[in-house]
Amino acid sequence: MAALSLRKVWRLGVKELWSLARDPIMLGLIAYTFTAGVYMAATAQPDTLSRAALAIVDEDRSQLALRIRGAFAPPQFLPPELISLDEADERLDRGRATFVLVIPAGFQRRLLAGRQAALQLNVDATRMSQAFTGSGYIREIALGEVAAFLQRVRTRPAAPIELSVRPRFNPALTPSWFGGLMEMVNNITMLAVILSGAALIREREHGTIEHLLVMPVSPLEIVLAKLWSMAAVVLFAALVALELVLRTLLHVAVPGSVPLFMAGAALHLFATASLGILLATLARSMPQFGLLVILVLLPMNMLSGAHTPRESMPRLLRDGMLLAPTTHFVELSQAILFRGAGFDAVWTAFLALLAIGAVLFGVSLARFTRTFRD
Repeated sequence: MAALSLRKVWRLGVKELWSLARDPIMLGLIAYTFTAGVYMAATAQPDTLSRAALAIVDEDRSQLALRIRGAFAPPQFLPPELISLDEADERLDRGRATFVLVIPAGFQRRLLAGRQAALQLNVDATRMSQAFTGSGYIREIALGEVAAFLQRVRTRPAAPIELSVRPRFNPALTPSWFGGLMEMVNNITMLAVILSGAALIREREHGTIEHLLVMPVSPLEIVLAKLWSMAAVVLFAALVALELVLRTLLHVAVPGSVPLFMAGAALHLFATASLGILLATLARSMPQFGLLVILVLLPMNMLSGAHTPRESMPRLLRDGMLLAPTTHFVELSQAILFRGAGFDAVWTAFLALLAIGAVLFGVSLARFTRTFRD
């Protein structure tokens, strides 16, 4: 009986795969999400300073001013343009510069005389992603050049303590490493929910769900078939994104075990695909299902720790998100893919995903049985 049941689950899952293969929109979504979507998320660098437009007004024309001008270089900044003070407002108004640094006349002379001197930084604050980060970069670079210049001129002794910064897991601080991997992790969640839920909605809209229910198959076999087939598609697409897009095209270093990550992804898919089926039983049409997915996925992804460390969140949100599968999947993904952790470091996340998946599967199966048998 068990073998017969597994055979039915297998054949129903193959039917789901054939149904998906005849849906060009879904196939296009899968291909885009795990190729171009991952690549653009890795290279767009929305949260880092990259190729910022900087203009400099140099009214001092001193050796120190030349040092400051030469300190700004790619990839954080475009080569700075030297402009006059009259052009500063026009550059900002037209959006041709995000930052305008003004070095006033007599700047070096005042510093060497021991008097207070000031630099002026004008920022186009409408460019939020660059304005906040770039202001800190420019301040640090400019003050660093001033300190180095004064130390050389006044021959001050070096500080007895030196801070040595050694970045681990991403020595070159390459933004694409983090952005690409986290985008792939988020897309696994999104596609698992959408594909499993859409498979059930498609059955309802085509009127084939009734045919299934009068066949000698149980609701458990139907749900299991949808779960394994859609999970297999997402796992294959994620493996392609990891090996071809991230490792081959973007040269992202993955020190951890890929099979261990895929095992964690499979557990995560068990939970999120069950969630997709549960949402599909609540929705009556594909537009309703889409709205439900937005309401559920946005907070799950934003509060999972993929973009913001969970330690910086309010305690209520941090504790509440332990009930979401994305929190534990992001935790194990970062540990395995970034830090090369083994199973001994992520077994608690595996166990949490298994427990959450079992609850979601039970609720979705009960809801499916009640909804379509009534």
